[in-house]
Amino acid sequence: MDWKIELIFVPVTDVDRAKEFYVEKLGFNADFDQRVTEELRFVQLTPPGSACSIAIGEGLGGSLAPGSLDVIQVVIPDADAVLAELRAKGVEAEGVDEQPWGRFVTLRDPDGNRWTLQQLPDYSAA
Repeated sequence: MDWKIELIFVPVTDVDRAKEFYVEKLGFNADFDQRVTEELRFVQLTPPGSACSIAIGEGLGGSLAPGSLDVIQVVIPDADAVLAELRAKGVEAEGVDEQPWGRFVTLRDPDGNRWTLQQLPDYSAA
């Protein structure tokens, strides 16, 4: 039986600002944006090439404060290229942090939620 993580909630204060950042700056696909009720708005965004999406919105009942998320790690093909692309789009990204287990770029969304982007080591060379 397969278990697939398909949606992660990211707490934000301003849904439109966050959606613009993720779509315009990071290149996420805007899959869904629906105001279900006056109190509930659900927005689903998917990183390019990912099977897992993020959800932002209003009234979703998350227990995390906006800006407190710092546990998402995403695999990328080339840390140098991604860092250059992010900076060209005006994203304040840190990197490249060289470690034996990968090369890392970090960034924060407008609320301060921290993302870690990892280029995996080339295990075929070992």
